[in-house]
Amino acid sequence: MRRLKAAPEAELQVVVTGMHLSPEFGMTCQALEADGFTIDAKIESLLSSDSPVGIAKSMALATIGFAEAFDRLRPEIVVMLGDRFEILAAAQAAMVARVPIAHVHGGEATEGLIDEAIRHSLTKMAHIHFTAATPYRKRVLQLGERPESVFNVGAPGLDNIRHLALMGRASLERHLQTRLGRPLLVATYHPVTLSGETPARAMKQMLDGLHSIPDATIVLTKANADTRGRTVNEMIDAFVAKHPDRVIAVTSLGQLAYLSLLRLADCVIGNSSSGILEAPALGTPTVNIGDRQRGRIRPASVIDTEESAAKIAAAIGQALTPEFHEIASRRETPFGDGTASERMMHILLSVPLEQILMKRFHDIEFQA
Repeated sequence: MRRLKAAPEAELQVVVTGMHLSPEFGMTCQALEADGFTIDAKIESLLSSDSPVGIAKSMALATIGFAEAFDRLRPEIVVMLGDRFEILAAAQAAMVARVPIAHVHGGEATEGLIDEAIRHSLTKMAHIHFTAATPYRKRVLQLGERPESVFNVGAPGLDNIRHLALMGRASLERHLQTRLGRPLLVATYHPVTLSGETPARAMKQMLDGLHSIPDATIVLTKANADTRGRTVNEMIDAFVAKHPDRVIAVTSLGQLAYLSLLRLADCVIGNSSSGILEAPALGTPTVNIGDRQRGRIRPASVIDTEESAAKIAAAIGQALTPEFHEIASRRETPFGDGTASERMMHILLSVPLEQILMKRFHDIEFQA
């Protein structure tokens, strides 16, 4: 976004929706404005309900809002990242409005989530694809996209690690208004939306596993606006109330503070994609819990474990050993070198948009 804003041949428009406009989730649209961006449209769509019906209604509201925004702003191309339900709404509105879509992070797999189906649906709606790793590019091609439209640029989240001046321990302690002891554990758990069960059981297992590391300082980040996400957040608040001397909870840290925290952490625990993407690039071990990230490529610094308190505690113990920290310190990652944003900008400014809407399915010869 910064690169496009500075480019004389581009006009950047910013449309914000979902949790970014919710005080409950940190009102993070303010961070965009603080960074110097103008928000051209705010799509209010998030209902107070996190039930399946509430999520579906939020998607409907978002589709209406994006349709109106695209009609007013008249963009020549829309860039969207990921696999959340709000982005499916944006893609639907752009597709009907005949606005080309550039999609970031296609071809990935998260088999425990509805995000899996949303992500692959976005691939079929999109006209330009920015993938984070070679196997993901191959999967986009397998979905019938033309090779000349699929660009393996790496994960743009790594660009921030390369360019941001991350905070040290003292600065981060002042920011969080707490002392960060050792070991420092950062934990995040989001609902597994295809499991069909409440996240309470799995969340209890994670909290019990964390409780078994008695001397640790624990920073818990709250769940997204996914189905039953508020159940997770209520359990976090109760856990903090029981351990106020060494556990804190945060709704939204922002990029700088969150990446700084990941770098300082002795271990990242939970089922967030940041444990797969950003933490390895920062040299921090990850304990990945359950099925939410099943199907994603794993760097060597990621330990997978079941949703069991005993197994989670054992995995944390392994991650905290000097031997495993040595593995993590190599910062080996298959997700690029932190130059994705520059590559994406050049492609967006140079790709011809004439006839781009007329997609042809790219068949791959294979043996049954």
